Amino acid sequence: MLMTLLQVPLAAISGLIGIFAPAWLYPGELGYKTTCHEIATSVSSASNVYYEGTPFKQDFENWSQTNTEIPTCAFEPANTQDVGIALQILAKYKTPFAVRSGGHSPNPGFSSTHGVLIVLRSFSQVVYDQNAKTATIGMGLVWDDVFPALEQYNVTVIGGRSSGVGVGGFVLGGGYSYLSNQYGLSVDDIVSLELVMPNGTVAHITSSSNPDLFFGLRGGFNNFGIVTTVTMKTHHQSQVWGGSILYTWDQWEEVNKATASFVSKVTDPKASIYVTVEYIHLVHGMPVMMVTLFYDAPTHPDGMFDEFLKIKYFKKDITTRTFLNLLKSFPSTPPLIRIVTHWVPIEQFTLSMLRMIMNQTMVYGKKVSHAGAMFLSYDLTPFLPSLYDHSETLSAFPPLRGPGQGHSFIEVICGWEHEISDEAIGKLTAESAAYMKQFAVDAGQNVSNALLYPNAAPSGTPLVDMYGDALDRLRSIRAAVDPGDVMGRAGGWKF
Repeated sequence: MLMTLLQVPLAAISGLIGIFAPAWLYPGELGYKTTCHEIATSVSSASNVYYEGTPFKQDFENWSQTNTEIPTCAFEPANTQDVGIALQILAKYKTPFAVRSGGHSPNPGFSSTHGVLIVLRSFSQVVYDQNAKTATIGMGLVWDDVFPALEQYNVTVIGGRSSGVGVGGFVLGGGYSYLSNQYGLSVDDIVSLELVMPNGTVAHITSSSNPDLFFGLRGGFNNFGIVTTVTMKTHHQSQVWGGSILYTWDQWEEVNKATASFVSKVTDPKASIYVTVEYIHLVHGMPVMMVTLFYDAPTHPDGMFDEFLKIKYFKKDITTRTFLNLLKSFPSTPPLIRIVTHWVPIEQFTLSMLRMIMNQTMVYGKKVSHAGAMFLSYDLTPFLPSLYDHSETLSAFPPLRGPGQGHSFIEVICGWEHEISDEAIGKLTAESAAYMKQFAVDAGQNVSNALLYPNAAPSGTPLVDMYGDALDRLRSIRAAVDPGDVMGRAGGWKF
């Protein structure tokens, strides 16, 4: 018998294993197809499993190529029961999977996989409760869908600051908004979550029903199961005043002075600015600066933004508009290119720091361009020191809310086309981010131990650098909720 088996071609033996053995004994496409087939035949007819075609392609094409893989199948569950069935099958076969809301993370594998891709597209409801002043939102939406649905009631929630961002990763990862000076982060406004547990059961999570999971889910992403809907506090939303102004290189020093002046003087929580300095290789290395001005009312107090408005500009789009119109007016990063992001927490944008950032833009813009980059962007977002004072309960992120956490930040974003440039660009952008943080520390800013925002930290960032002392509690919660490590087979930050 042994000799007979040895004479059988290897491909034939592999074929027999694939037919008769569990999928986990035969890793790879054939094993994953077994999982896909069982999901397809076990869930309700309302759900769909795709292996090819337009819906399949739409399901796996994410914002960034660094987080885009072709799955064996894409599963679009129609209800929580089917999500639970799929999780049990995935656990049975030990098949890798990913969960996709908007697909906006650039980190490899965070919402992509070669196994089973769970796409939450069907969880697309926005239900406003006027009495409770809450909105229940499906995790399959992008914020472009949420804001207009709430606009008819003259309310909004703490959501994304740019077009195309998904609800899921944003709201479960922290969530900084133009409204955060007034109301805090998105996690601060979560009232409840609908969670499909790793064992397939469905739970309604609130601060009173399950304090540990309520803590862990607010900043802890998909470590504890799959969240299908979230209920958030709403806030009155009128028209807003704001938009963007584009400046050329020769105006940067004036803009730096206006920025430093604004952050040192303005304490009105309805006001905010957002400064982007960018080196664009495709335009012969042209550095540009865009300043977003925002006031949460149809008009702003006299004089508040005058220092920006009087500077000679290249292009201006400032007006009274709806909140959604404001978000859609901003240019977005081109999709389907490779992206890396870094996060630098700081306390104050001083004039010397702003000049340093201008220098980084030119020096590292040229360096990453030589390595194959299309652009390098430094996004500067100042917040008030009261940013973290709006939460009634602790959250996984930010686990610390006192001094030393940095209430403002610089986000480094770099985009390129070819995988061969990944390592060089990753090293250069990390080098620039580290330099800027050290600059802040040397200037006396208390950010040496400030935690990083998980939604902007690059792949490979140590968990302790994002979650600090909360990591032990988060690991304990995960072990209790998911002893079989089902969610450990999904992408993302894993406790």
